[in-house]
Amino acid sequence: MSAVPQSELPVLLREDRDGIATLTLNRPQQMNLLTSEMLAALQSAFDAIAKNPSVRVVVLAATGKGFCAGHDLKEIRALKELPKIEALFAQCSRMMSTIPKLPQPVIAKVQGAAAAAGCQLVAQCDLALASEAAKFVTSGVTWGFFCSTPGVAVGRNLQRKHAMEMLLTGDPISAQQAMAWGLVNRVVPADQLDAATQELAAKLAAKPPATVAAGKRGFYQQMDLSLDKAYELAGKVISASFAHEEGREGMDAFIDKRPPPAKK
Repeated sequence: MSAVPQSELPVLLREDRDGIATLTLNRPQQMNLLTSEMLAALQSAFDAIAKNPSVRVVVLAATGKGFCAGHDLKEIRALKELPKIEALFAQCSRMMSTIPKLPQPVIAKVQGAAAAAGCQLVAQCDLALASEAAKFVTSGVTWGFFCSTPGVAVGRNLQRKHAMEMLLTGDPISAQQAMAWGLVNRVVPADQLDAATQELAAKLAAKPPATVAAGKRGFYQQMDLSLDKAYELAGKVISASFAHEEGREGMDAFIDKRPPPAKK
């Protein structure tokens, strides 16, 4: 039998077992890009889970070698107009903002590279476990579009100078460095990532759900009172960056696999 074309498979898989809902990004050949379709699928899944008391914990995973490479630059380039680009980032910011509002804890299981908005997705989850093979990067600045929206979540997890180092240099950091800087909780060998994630998820699932929900809600209320406003501002900044000449030239170079445009 011939394999089913990837385009015909769901972009997001869901499996529920023992109070744990596992959501798996399922576009490995595209490094699980956060296309508008993927964002909509994640939003729909999170909205459904929020109303489901049988779900105690959410695990966010991915298929393939990479966890998530961020936004689809081909999609952004095709949008062209600033209002359309802003609408895409507003959709992404709404999805990201949903994660801390869920009553259930969300654990990112990071088996590979997490770049730009993929790094943002890891940072936005309540907890994160990473394989030793994972890497994290916010490389937009190199290509002419500063990672402003990833900076909202990254800046709320890392100390400011560590966050700014990632955002200003665009250099990748290892899983161990990510743990030292506070982006992930724990780093394990690749062959132990599934077991370590399951163990942590089961531990959280055994806690009193009302207590967990109230505790999570209270924690973010006192820490991140301006999260929505921060994403609103950052969404406008990054949209303008993509619509700017520098951003357009950088997208073309990235998509065409050319070096970043030389400084003018």
